[in-house]
Amino acid sequence: MNINDVKKMSRAERLQAMEALWDSLLYENQEIGTPKWHEEVLEERKKTIADGSARFVSLSELMASRRR
Repeated sequence: MNINDVKKMSRAERLQAMEALWDSLLYENQEIGTPKWHEEVLEERKKTIADGSARFVSLSELMASRRR
């Protein structure tokens, strides 16, 4: 299956395919590791919280900023 095959599917078919893929991963006993870059981002965010330089916004503020 390739992207062109996927584009031919209805929205419902694509959602069903995604659910099937997630379910297949759920029941595997293999651990999926966290990428190194993700760990680095989380560590940087922890540092900004600890040193007081983190800025927190409400969900409504975030959504409003995305509309501009």
